[in-house]
Amino acid sequence: MTSEFKKQLLIVAHAPSANTRLLRDAAFQGASHPDLEQVHCVVKAPLEAGPDDVLACDAILLGTTENLGYMSGALKDFFDRSYYSVIEKKQGLPCALYIRAGHDGTGTQRAVESIVTGLRWRWVQPPLILRGEWQPSFADQVEELSMTLAFSVESGIV
Repeated sequence: MTSEFKKQLLIVAHAPSANTRLLRDAAFQGASHPDLEQVHCVVKAPLEAGPDDVLACDAILLGTTENLGYMSGALKDFFDRSYYSVIEKKQGLPCALYIRAGHDGTGTQRAVESIVTGLRWRWVQPPLILRGEWQPSFADQVEELSMTLAFSVESGIV
């Protein structure tokens, strides 16, 4: 493995519970796959992440819970604090999203997609909605999503 990374993947994930922390950790694990030699992964909670983090990254993975049919307040706060500082500088930023939804997740998806459209970021894959009761396979799906995004960034596909 080279000692100097050329690309950075930012994971901004709201993880208020043990299960959502498993998802965040799975995202980090996927983006830190041993075959990824040129991608450095930075993981931040939405209340800790800001515009400087977005400006420093080459791709972003967003993770949120479904809260009353909307994204988490923490992720909304991240967008509120970052939006105008990055809108002109990060157009086309490759992005992906996972939603831990107790119900259907569609309102959450629409809300995040609306903001991402305004930012002119580019979806690498359709949002991953993890619906209903907790399933251990949710972590595998998030790990695969993150790994796919990281490999796409490293290889220059996105």
